[in-house]
Amino acid sequence: MTENIGVTRFREYLRVNTEQPKPDYVACRDFLFKYADELGIERRAVETAPGTFFVIMTIPGSRPELPSIMLYSHTDVVPTFREHWTHDPYSAYKDEQGNIFARGAQDMKCVGVQYMEALRNWFAKGVKQWTRTIHIVWGPDEEIGHVNGMRGFAVTEEFKKLNIDFALDEGIATEDDVYKLFYAERIPWWVKVTLPGNPGHGSKFIEKTAVEKLQRLLASVDEFRNEQMSLLASNPEFTVGDVTTSNVTIINGGVQVNVVPEKFEAYIDIRVTPLQDLDAIRARVDAWAKEAGEGVTYEFMQSTNPADKSTVDFKTFSNSKLISPNTREDPFFAAIDDGLKKEGCKYKKEIFIGATDSRFVRAQGIRAIGFSPIINTPSLLHDHNEFLNEKTFLRGVQIYETLISNLANVN
Repeated sequence: MTENIGVTRFREYLRVNTEQPKPDYVACRDFLFKYADELGIERRAVETAPGTFFVIMTIPGSRPELPSIMLYSHTDVVPTFREHWTHDPYSAYKDEQGNIFARGAQDMKCVGVQYMEALRNWFAKGVKQWTRTIHIVWGPDEEIGHVNGMRGFAVTEEFKKLNIDFALDEGIATEDDVYKLFYAERIPWWVKVTLPGNPGHGSKFIEKTAVEKLQRLLASVDEFRNEQMSLLASNPEFTVGDVTTSNVTIINGGVQVNVVPEKFEAYIDIRVTPLQDLDAIRARVDAWAKEAGEGVTYEFMQSTNPADKSTVDFKTFSNSKLISPNTREDPFFAAIDDGLKKEGCKYKKEIFIGATDSRFVRAQGIRAIGFSPIINTPSLLHDHNEFLNEKTFLRGVQIYETLISNLANVN
């Protein structure tokens, strides 16, 4: 039996090794150029660093004066531990059930190819233009949040010239029959806290030590964490994306067992929901440092973070830049809603608990919705033996046919 051309292209793309930390973006660019040429789509590359590329494919609209839509996917994938894989993660092995095993099968090489195959199907029907211009954009370095990826590209004139009004990006697989639409995502605040204290011999009672301050910091973080857990538990309609999580992930300090440390460093991973007041959360972090003790300081490790006072004025930063419209009053969301209803898809709106490149796009005032048409499938992004069934892949192509047409024809 002849394999569907879309499945073949999907498997070919999966074999292009774009694994961090040394992704082969040159081979990826070459594959995507060939793919665009096959479908007759204009394409170009933007080199953001030596050997690192955005690939931009463009289908001009019948009304080029209207803002465009962007079909976005990132090209890099996370590292693999091959000893834990049943099959080579870059062989795109397909078993008898049609399960395709490869790194990127779910996150997110499937989506980029599904866009392309949806367009192929429209072209085969004789439809080669829509009202709005469509940009199919393939971005590097999403998995590491690097400035050479969308983090830096979104603030360039090159990106602004695309004149984007709406973007589709990645979602996540679900194990039931309900698709997920993500209209926002939590903001990663990675905080480094430095806690100095009086050092000395381990046999003494020393006051104002670094460990005393560390204990107070841990108690404050734990108190906040418990508050958020209670908020989640008391609101059955909430998901984790509707609350803020905080976890101390690294603690460094000490030189040997009989020496009281002069300093501890604690690292906290905070994921702030855009539903909460950013100023209030920032004030809470301020209080943690102040209450921990004299000389305790903290800094944000993420320069693109809205809480980073070096890049964004905290008093003027608006939560509206973090949340995309998600009701039928918005014409683009209505187009998605209509499309999913037409396709008979059940869906649920959520705030994404992790981080995607959509956060950089939304920060530019662009509406963005995260969606991966994968249901009845274990979520295996970043996991061993990541796979996607070919029937699920092809069903996603059908869904994107409807969604892309609806979105690109919004007046």
